[in-house]
Amino acid sequence: MWEPDTKKRCQTNEHQQEPNNPTGPSLQCFELILPWLTPIELANISLTSKSLNQLSKSTTLRRSSDASRSFENLPIPFHNTIDHHPYAHFIYTPSQIFPSSSQPQRQSWGSLDFSSSASRLGVEPVSLVDELGHSVSGCDCERCDDEDPDGCPCFYGMDELDMGNECGPSCGCGLECENRLTQRGVSVRLKIVRDRRKGWGLYADQFIEKAQFVCEYAGELLTTKEATNRQQMYDKLASDGHFSSALLVLREHLPSGKACMRINIDATRMGNVARFINHSCDGGNLVTKLVRSSGALLPRICFFASRDIKENEELAFSYGEVRLRVNGLQCFCGSSCCLGTLPSENT
Repeated sequence: MWEPDTKKRCQTNEHQQEPNNPTGPSLQCFELILPWLTPIELANISLTSKSLNQLSKSTTLRRSSDASRSFENLPIPFHNTIDHHPYAHFIYTPSQIFPSSSQPQRQSWGSLDFSSSASRLGVEPVSLVDELGHSVSGCDCERCDDEDPDGCPCFYGMDELDMGNECGPSCGCGLECENRLTQRGVSVRLKIVRDRRKGWGLYADQFIEKAQFVCEYAGELLTTKEATNRQQMYDKLASDGHFSSALLVLREHLPSGKACMRINIDATRMGNVARFINHSCDGGNLVTKLVRSSGALLPRICFFASRDIKENEELAFSYGEVRLRVNGLQCFCGSSCCLGTLPSENT
C-alpha cells in the first residue's frame, strides 16, 4: 500500500485549516502529495479549491516539461497541440529492471524539488561469477581509450555489426570511460510530440549525426511466459483502439545458428523515452544494437542513428517484418512502402 512519507508534516496545524481553502502548512503538505498522484487523481483534487487547482496546474506543467523526471542528462518535454492530454503517465526507469513485488506502484513526478524525492529504479546487472562469487570478467583499466583499444580487453567498439561490448560493473574504470558510451544515459536533445493518428512519438530536438547513440530501450525484463501473458492482456485492452503497449521482444541468434536467446522488455507501465519510438515500414532512422557490458549476463538494447537525423524529425525503427494477425493494428508511418498494418506475431 503506497503511503508517501509526509504524514507527520501534514498533521501540522491540520485542525486550523479549512478543508476547502488550504493555506500555510496544509498547502505545503499538498505540495508534497500531489506529485505522487495519477492524472485522474490530480484532476479530481484540482476541483476542490482554487489553491489546489493552481497547485495541480503547476504539477502538470512540470510533468510535461520533462518526461525523464531528471533521470536523464537533459529534460525531455512533451508537446501537444492536438488534444487535452499534456503528458503520458508512466513510471520512469533509465535502465532495465526486474519485476518484483517490491517495485514502487507510484513515482514522484512534478515536485518543486525533484532531486530530493527521486529514487533510481534501475538494478545492478546480472553478472557472471565464479564459485566464490567473484566476477569472471572485466578490466583493471582506470580509463579505456578508443585510440588504443588493444590496451583494454573489454573494448570491441560499436562496429557495423548489430552488437557491441563495453566495460562493465566489475571493471576498474568509471562512467567517464570512453568505453561506456551507452551507460551515461540520453545525451541528445529529444522531445515527445503528440500526433493525431499515431499518438505520442519521439522526435529529435537537435541535429543527430549518423551512428550517434540516442537511447537504450529500458523497462521490465520478463520471462517468455510472463511476456506471453502480458501481450494477451494488452491485445484485449487494445481492441477498442485506446490502448498502446510497449512490449519489445528481440531474439539473438547464437553463433551455432541452432538456438537463440530471447529478450523481453516491457516498457508499458515502467520504462524510459524509448517507449515512444514508433514503427516505420521503411526501417526508420534508427538501428538497434545489442550492447554487452563485460561481466553482465544480459545485453541491453540500444538505439543508434542509422543516418543523419534533422532537428524536429521523428525517430522510428522497424518493429519487424512478420505480420501473423489477420486483424492487425493499422500502421500510420506514412512511408512510401507502408504495408498498412503494424508487424505482429505470436509472442
